[in-house]
Amino acid sequence: MAGYYSAYEDTERGVVYHACVIPDATACCAQGIEFVWSGEHKWPDDYPEQGTDIVVTGRLESYDEDGYMYLHLVDSEVLLKSETNT
Repeated sequence: MAGYYSAYEDTERGVVYHACVIPDATACCAQGIEFVWSGEHKWPDDYPEQGTDIVVTGRLESYDEDGYMYLHLVDSEVLLKSETNT
């Protein structure tokens, strides 16, 4: 998927959620899909700046958190859009 990088830090839980945000064709609405980058990556040092165009590939998987089901991409690879042919 191609979009821009966004992160949300939940300080109460001590968790950082990473997402690829994909605007629609008219850029009025957007949908973010969380991803888990495979390998050893330290946030924020190894992650792109907020708003950077990225391309993410991975395997879609569901998980449960506090009784709610969420989807995210796991085993993900993240490239800057400038590093791809898209």
